[in-house]
Amino acid sequence: MNETSMQSTEDRLTKVNRLLVSQSRPADEKSPYFDLVSKYNIQIDFRPFIQIEGVSYKDFRRQKINILDHTAIIFTSRNAIDHFFRICQEGRVEVPADMKYFCISEQTANYLQKYIVIRKRKIFSGTKTATELFDLIKKHKNEKFLFPCSNIRRNDIPEFMDTSSLHFTEAVMYETVATDLSDLDIKQYDIIAFFSPSGVASLKTNFPEFQQNGIRLAAFGPTTAKAIIDAGLTLDIEAPLPNAPSMTGALDLYIKKANNS
Repeated sequence: MNETSMQSTEDRLTKVNRLLVSQSRPADEKSPYFDLVSKYNIQIDFRPFIQIEGVSYKDFRRQKINILDHTAIIFTSRNAIDHFFRICQEGRVEVPADMKYFCISEQTANYLQKYIVIRKRKIFSGTKTATELFDLIKKHKNEKFLFPCSNIRRNDIPEFMDTSSLHFTEAVMYETVATDLSDLDIKQYDIIAFFSPSGVASLKTNFPEFQQNGIRLAAFGPTTAKAIIDAGLTLDIEAPLPNAPSMTGALDLYIKKANNS
């Protein structure tokens, strides 16, 4: 943040009583979010601002993509895996046993066992970063790659495939849409935590007349932070930080300062 925004953040540093996290409630009751509740005696509500909806098979067909024209699939999420195999099932497409799978992480690769016997397939995985995935793809440059994705996705993979002159087809199989938040009293919160530009867009969709006033906004990641600023809103809390690599860590530092000021 620049000096001006830092000054405005200091002016807005008031006691925090209620926090809204724009994601689902953690299944693990040992989540650091619940540590914040007990540590600062605050209330935390969880509400997803976005949801995933599958593209219908009819709409997929309009993209004029033949899955079996490809020899390798790139998966960057569990949603991509779920909707790829859903489309295959609805289209009665039998994925050949020699299909190669390139996954963004080992966790994503392991999720494939929901649909295939992974020990009998050719699966390659990175460790969470697209750069590592690119190194794997370069070793198989003669494959014909299919990329199941959302209508909203990062540009790194398509740009890499294009600049590397690889055979690549992008297939939109699911969409990221705004959740209906019409029953939510947004004004009651002191902080709203965001994790994606789509979450920020959902805020504006659901509350077109939203006035931030004293509500502090937190962002995880630079693209989310940029979305808040581009929406004409004030960004108060950024994560990750050098001394707080998680959203809960950044919130902890902020609430401690705010509630002791």
